[in-house]
Amino acid sequence: MPSHHRSRRHQRLAELLAQYRLDSGLKQVEVAEALGKYQPLITNMENGQRRIDVVELLELAEIIGFDPHAVLDELMKTPRK
Repeated sequence: MPSHHRSRRHQRLAELLAQYRLDSGLKQVEVAEALGKYQPLITNMENGQRRIDVVELLELAEIIGFDPHAVLDELMKTPRK
């Protein structure tokens, strides 16, 4: 998906997920294995090529160790367009 088709909130979510993962010290492959998925899925989430549903966000929060409420609060502060 070209970057100009993504909303600011979608871009911000991708940035936050990548940052939380890096801060946790986890590798993409480790997160993917914990989800029962393949590593390219995490790459696509982190670069904004794949949208993330609410259940996936909760699972990522549990695996990586971040507060999903904080992510939603941050996204609400991000302009829609």
